[in-house]
Amino acid sequence: MAGLDAEEVVFRFPILIGDIGGTNARFSMLLDSQAEPKQFPVVKTADFPTIDAAIQASILDKSSVQPRSTVLAVAGPVEGDEIALTNCPWVVKPRVMIETLGLSDIVVLNDFEAQALAVVALGEADMQRIGSGAPEPLAGRVVLGPGTGLGVAGLIHAGHRWVPVPGEGGHMDIGPRSPRDFEVFPHIERIEGRISGEQILSGRGLVNVYRAVARADGRQAPFTTPAEITGAALENSDRIAAEALEIFVTCLGRTAGDLALVFMSRGGVYLTGGIAQKIVPALMRGNFRAAFEDKAPHGELMKSMPVFVITQPFAPLAGLAAYARTPGRFGVETAGRRWTQ
Repeated sequence: MAGLDAEEVVFRFPILIGDIGGTNARFSMLLDSQAEPKQFPVVKTADFPTIDAAIQASILDKSSVQPRSTVLAVAGPVEGDEIALTNCPWVVKPRVMIETLGLSDIVVLNDFEAQALAVVALGEADMQRIGSGAPEPLAGRVVLGPGTGLGVAGLIHAGHRWVPVPGEGGHMDIGPRSPRDFEVFPHIERIEGRISGEQILSGRGLVNVYRAVARADGRQAPFTTPAEITGAALENSDRIAAEALEIFVTCLGRTAGDLALVFMSRGGVYLTGGIAQKIVPALMRGNFRAAFEDKAPHGELMKSMPVFVITQPFAPLAGLAAYARTPGRFGVETAGRRWTQ
């Protein structure tokens, strides 16, 4: 295994790019440094026993181009030569992939590193602004993604490079603030006695909040999926669902504001993932931005920080492609995460 500084990394084309989640895997191919990525159909992870089988059947068997390098982002910690995904039975084994798939150079990153890289790879046409503020070009940034869990990453500019800062910010404590919160929060499911961010700010978290609102009011909670709750809330056809989404959005604003202060994100806060994309109308209503800015004594500072929803569904692939083309532009640590033949 070779760990090299970003300035020393050079990937040989063609480069296979992959964003591997718990449910779906998305791939593209970079033929050279100037070409637009060639997109491949989305792969359902449940349809293949291994990532190797998925790449062979979905990419290599359907393309005359043999990739020489691979840059992958996976939903799980990248540790050792066998990388298990958090919500999928696939295990990424780069040494085996080199032997069986004909690859010679593999880098594996965390999925939210790819989301952070995408922030500087995409333009404002791929984003929806929430509220006021303009990004400072080289200032710190935060990426926040409610999904299966709650992903968090920072992005800072140092030494003429963009440096992604992955972490487990989704497991920070989150607590009640308003009088209504104190009625609802006692009914939210806890893990070992605590409520972490993703107990509210995730797909299952939204279901938790919906059930908690119903219990607080002694009402029934017929919906069982995030899609049902968001649909009913956005249509304003169910009062409990509407309040659950309002609490979700407010807590998302509070958490995004906290992280913006941690990273001094004058470059912006970026909400990513399918949930954020689906609830843009709710995010635009005002309570998100009000909660984001309600950080006395720094209210004026918060008003100056822009917030965007990334609307490009293949944003991680764009971030990985930007890194693969020009790795020297990014301060990505590859020690322990790069395998070469």
